[in-house]
Amino acid sequence: MIIESILAVFTTIVEMFRSGGVITYIITLIGIYGILISIQKIRYLKGMNKRSITEIMDIVNSSMERGGAINALKEIATVKNPVAKIISEALKIGYKNKTEVEEGMEQVFIVELSKMTDGLNTLKTIVEIAPFLGLIGTVIGIWMTFKSLGVQTNPVVMAEGIYIALITTIAGLAVAIILLPTHTYIKNLIDQEMDKIELANKMTNWGYGLAKLKVEENVSCAIEALQDADGIVNTKPLTNDSANIQVSFKPSMLEKSLNNIILEKCNTKSEIIESILRQ
Repeated sequence: MIIESILAVFTTIVEMFRSGGVITYIITLIGIYGILISIQKIRYLKGMNKRSITEIMDIVNSSMERGGAINALKEIATVKNPVAKIISEALKIGYKNKTEVEEGMEQVFIVELSKMTDGLNTLKTIVEIAPFLGLIGTVIGIWMTFKSLGVQTNPVVMAEGIYIALITTIAGLAVAIILLPTHTYIKNLIDQEMDKIELANKMTNWGYGLAKLKVEENVSCAIEALQDADGIVNTKPLTNDSANIQVSFKPSMLEKSLNNIILEKCNTKSEIIESILRQ
């Protein structure tokens, strides 16, 4: 009984599709295209939502304890979502100045936003245009029905013509009814990701940084250059083999990268061995 009912509904739909004409075919094609866009967007957005910002920040903080910012960058490199990429740029403070880091974060945001919203306007257009295409098909169908009848009135022929004309409206409304909730759902997924990005920006507003540097030569000049630079809180020499200067700095006030500060004043190369950032 159930199978017979399903077959009857399927047969009716096929018959309506055949009777609807060219506009019904057009509506069906754009409807299928809209469904394909929806599936692709949902898969992409659901894939990037597998790791929460709390999980990512836990990875960053634990990695920071073990090996500093470089280790944290390596750990979250496998997390392929916009939040992880924003945080990765924020971890580069010290290696870059605050302006370069902010520009890097903004660039990542623009690229990821473009990826998330790609196809969304097309889907919205399909939702809006499908009912109108159906309405045009109905108007054309009714006009052709009356034109073919002429001055003669045949209720049976007229009813059949109007029935066929209304098929396009049904098709257009069906496409809109299916794709409108899908569009809303996709937009909600994007809004959730945007909220995470905004939270990531706040959570990576580092309040304090500690770096260990290896300077090739003229350590005293390097220390003096760092002490005179904006954003540097404190410097002190170290006596171990891996690094010879320790620097405390405020990331939000760092106008130049640590390496550039030393290079510009002392004309000597330096390397950041370890950088630890705190909120």
